[in-house]
Amino acid sequence: MSELELQQYLLREYPQENARCEWKEFKNLKNSFCGDEKDDVISYVSAIANMEGGFLVMGVHDKTLEIVGTDTYNYDRQKAILRLTDRCANLSSEGLDIIEYITSDTQKRVWVIRIPKHLPKRPVYAHDKAWQRIEDSLVELTPERLNAILDEPLFTGSDWSAEIVPNATIDDLDEVAIAKARVMFKKVHSRIPAEEVNAWSVPEFLSNAGVMIDGGITRAAIILLGKPVSVFKLRPAVVRVTWSLRDEKQDVVDYEHFTVPFILTVDQILAKVRNLTMREMPGGTLFPDVMQQYDDYSMREILHNCIAHQDYTLQERINLVENPGFLYYANGGSFIPGTVQKALATHGPQRHYRNECLCNAMVNFNMIDIVGRGIRKIFNQQWERRFPMPDYEIDAAKKEVAVRLYGNAINEKYTKLLKENKDLSLEDCILLDAVQKGHRLSESDAKNLLERGLVEGEYPDLTISLSIARQTKQLPEYTKVKGLERDKIKQMALQFIQNAGEEGTRREFVIEYLRETLPARNTKEQNQRLVGNILAEMNNEGLVIQKDRNWYATTSKD
Repeated sequence: MSELELQQYLLREYPQENARCEWKEFKNLKNSFCGDEKDDVISYVSAIANMEGGFLVMGVHDKTLEIVGTDTYNYDRQKAILRLTDRCANLSSEGLDIIEYITSDTQKRVWVIRIPKHLPKRPVYAHDKAWQRIEDSLVELTPERLNAILDEPLFTGSDWSAEIVPNATIDDLDEVAIAKARVMFKKVHSRIPAEEVNAWSVPEFLSNAGVMIDGGITRAAIILLGKPVSVFKLRPAVVRVTWSLRDEKQDVVDYEHFTVPFILTVDQILAKVRNLTMREMPGGTLFPDVMQQYDDYSMREILHNCIAHQDYTLQERINLVENPGFLYYANGGSFIPGTVQKALATHGPQRHYRNECLCNAMVNFNMIDIVGRGIRKIFNQQWERRFPMPDYEIDAAKKEVAVRLYGNAINEKYTKLLKENKDLSLEDCILLDAVQKGHRLSESDAKNLLERGLVEGEYPDLTISLSIARQTKQLPEYTKVKGLERDKIKQMALQFIQNAGEEGTRREFVIEYLRETLPARNTKEQNQRLVGNILAEMNNEGLVIQKDRNWYATTSKD
């Protein structure tokens, strides 16, 4: 839409500023996304979240809604959402979203942040302070408002997994699944005499395990213990795990669908994975270490987490894709901790769950750990096995969480360096592992590694430092990244733009043309940024120019 049309739309949808809506110019997010307290994006997000939630409109004049546009700097929607959850303590990722508008005539960019209401008993903090909007100013949360938040009932929303299934009875549950659940329950609750648990009737056991409430069968009971035919009583929810096998070309060569009861079918799913036996020669010995390609605990923990934290209302299945060298898990729903860093830093139980009834039942059946140490243990297992760290791909906008669990060893000398250097922590190893894979780091993490000489380059495009590259025999890759690869991309981009002639071409078409040439180790966003930097470099050199989002060559093709 045009600038005038967008302005009219904003005036219609966000007609006035109040505790639920704020208009701000924020012309450059580099300085305003996380700047001075009371005057930056995260402060306003905190203030709006601490009331009833609402919207922050950025790139408009705060009095007239005149569109001025905002320079998003290096932020895309996904990075911005992750930065908000990282900088705003207690900010829920559920319902958090950014809507982007770009005017068709003036190319001005406007962002509208949809901010969810704070969670029960959990004020949202920015700069270590909780904020609220009073008239036209931001102030620290008043004692009255703070007490109102802290006095809220813990669970104001409904727990989908705790809902009673209409017309469901014990006959809808699998006897073998119930028997296994009883065995697991006794392991978890060893203080209760086994004879007492054995004496419970089925309804008594289900009630004590938390999957039967007031004589009704919960959705959690069907998910964990239900007969396959009973899953239809959960419609329109989709309760399914699909395993698929892909070859080197990413073609599907085999697949199978699995459904309830998950307390039994999880074993069937994991049995499909070809967990090869591997032999590794450790230093200082002639005898190899023998281990399986994937750690059993890690495989099972990730799948159990997918089942426990799936947002079943999205009507999506859980996917487990077996690829050459790694397993790929994906489930619907936001990542409750917000970021992996938060999950790794948290020592103690998770404070809240999406499916509390389901999660509690899985704890009772020894499927997940209430202590919340699972993710850190997975990282430690990969580190100890000298394998790459798992990758968590969190898409808050699309409500999807994916995990890559690697089954291929990285450079042995590199791994040995990490393990033997006493100055490096697990967190250091995670960051260096991310750099090696071409993943993006936060500015603070990047600064830390740069100052210690572990990486080099210009943020956000970092590489393993030359000293490490020499020690790990990665000089060929280092040289490729730093020189040859970039020159090739630049030459191909210039040729493509020259071929476009007088019509010119857009950046996305340049990226698509270069798709097979761009570094496979990079994320989509990193390659987009790489091409953008190369186009800017050629523009500065006078080789190309940009007009109305199109790129044109200024030099003739030789």
